[in-house]
Amino acid sequence: MKAGMIGLGAMGAPMARNLAKHDRLATVWNRTEATAIRLAEELGVERAATPSRLAEAADIALICVSADADMLEVVHSLLPGLRPGAIVIDLSTVSCATAREAARLIRSQDANFLDAPVTGGVEGAINGTLAIMVGGAADTLEKARPVLEALGRRIVHMGDTGMGQAAKAVNQVMCAGINEAVTEALGFGARLGLDMPKLIEILAGGAAGNWFLEKRGLTMIQGQFKPGFKLALHQKDLKICQTMADALNLRLKVAEMALEDYAELLKLGHGDEDISTLYRLKRPAS
Repeated sequence: MKAGMIGLGAMGAPMARNLAKHDRLATVWNRTEATAIRLAEELGVERAATPSRLAEAADIALICVSADADMLEVVHSLLPGLRPGAIVIDLSTVSCATAREAARLIRSQDANFLDAPVTGGVEGAINGTLAIMVGGAADTLEKARPVLEALGRRIVHMGDTGMGQAAKAVNQVMCAGINEAVTEALGFGARLGLDMPKLIEILAGGAAGNWFLEKRGLTMIQGQFKPGFKLALHQKDLKICQTMADALNLRLKVAEMALEDYAELLKLGHGDEDISTLYRLKRPAS
């Protein structure tokens, strides 16, 4: 099966490259046309003029965009070109309700939908090592699995439509807690006068070790905050998580803490930096 990739940003472009590497990419589309032209030329694939044309040219349409409204706009644009039996897979992070609305629209064309948000950062997208949380019909996932295997090492069926996004919401809350814990602890270590590279090395090898500390620890203490995962996008995701929690009469205290800190950083103009920019608020004043 051949796929078309919609959305060629920090995550979508490397995913498209991995699809091409595995001979799974037929076509690409991006809202900024010049981006799609460059990548299509690089990979030797077609640049679709519209999402509808991409749907006509591919067995599977993959979507990777930033927000709920963007994803639904793409889905509406895909509909005229969808063939019966085609598969649309949304790799974005959106609400469960948005995923279910997308599924409803796509099924109206006798096509199939999977919500399949990913985790693993830009590094995972580049290396093809993402973890992919899938909601939708199990038989649809099995048809699409050879394409998804070009993108990730771990692909888990979480249940019916929307359950992939539910799993991603849990992931985003956990990431918020890890971000708060790691940046606060490293700020504490810096104030204690510790050798920070040595501290990160020893902590990463013990019970406190985690992906974020390993991948972002040294860069954050060096004042480097290149994304990565943009703080503004994590803020957007945490607000989705809050809405989901409100419906369950739950409080996500870690998410509330992160959102308060993120609001301060956004006011300071750091929204397009990696979420490790939270260290700016935790480190000793220079």
